[in-house]
Amino acid sequence: MSKPQEPQRPLFPFGNPFRALSPKGSRLPQSLVNTLNDFEESLAGRLKLLEPKVAGDVLSLSWLELAMRSLCDTHNDIKNLISALDLPVCDWEEKWVDVYLDISVKLLDICIIFSSELSRMNQGRLLVQCGLHNLESHSPKGCVRARSSLDGWRKETTSKNPKIDSCCSLLDGLMQSLDLPKVKNSAKGKVLMRAMYGVKVQTIFVCSVFHAALSGSTRKLVEINVADSFPWAASFSNLRTSVNDRVRSGFASGRAIICKELEVVDANVMKLYPIIQDGVDAGEDGDLNETIAQLSKGVESLSQALESLTKGVDGFFQIVLLGRDALLCNLRANSTASHQKVGANVERLAV
Repeated sequence: MSKPQEPQRPLFPFGNPFRALSPKGSRLPQSLVNTLNDFEESLAGRLKLLEPKVAGDVLSLSWLELAMRSLCDTHNDIKNLISALDLPVCDWEEKWVDVYLDISVKLLDICIIFSSELSRMNQGRLLVQCGLHNLESHSPKGCVRARSSLDGWRKETTSKNPKIDSCCSLLDGLMQSLDLPKVKNSAKGKVLMRAMYGVKVQTIFVCSVFHAALSGSTRKLVEINVADSFPWAASFSNLRTSVNDRVRSGFASGRAIICKELEVVDANVMKLYPIIQDGVDAGEDGDLNETIAQLSKGVESLSQALESLTKGVDGFFQIVLLGRDALLCNLRANSTASHQKVGANVERLAV
């Protein structure tokens, strides 16, 4: 029997690690302050743009694609910030590296799971498209084949992807990573950890909404409370409240399919199925022709949304993977250089 889920604990349970970005009696160089301010202002603006304008927007593949694009931009920003800090990996504390590598592998796993669910959705779309193609023959056999394809769609939409459940433990692990390592005597390190906190908050939030939309469950929607000392705190709080409330409202209404584009297709499939049950001639039934037209339009919209979202998830996967590879290569290079230096010193001592 699985253990009952513990209520999510408020952040920061360990106190605010960012109360001061530098040791007492010292001040952060203005260049570092400017770098951090630019990053946090960009993050605040990005979070504001994600706030849905219409109630149904958040429960759609198009909003998820917008959220994934925003997440890619934030991860590119942190990469640029690290370059601007000019903080070599050899100067990173070991615990920072461990946290980064742990987070990155969890994100790669989450991307793979999301991609598998999007692939399953696309398989269902192909079944509907096949059904529409069979109806073009205007024959009894075409109707039989179309019904078979629509049956496949209904099975796909009512079944659950078991891989989605494995996201829960990954999201739990990401939540735990918000407890940042302490930074000692490093102004650049403090800036890096503060910026990384913003990246992690947005990443966890977006992934939790993805999980809700793809799994049909709100149990992993996060309620992260960000300290007011962050310039982007208000933007995130408004976004979190707006999105989470609308997602929960959508689930409470009893919608069988959460994503808007899928729901439109399913509604027309359910309308079409009984019409072709008795092999009606498509050329003689006005309702049938109208339903087919609406279904074709819905399938086209779903196809475009799935393609864009799949590209977005793949793009995020590549950003995380490349960042991880770059860090590992840098660590190996530093390790090799260190060994070579030790070897040269030993040789000099021998001479």
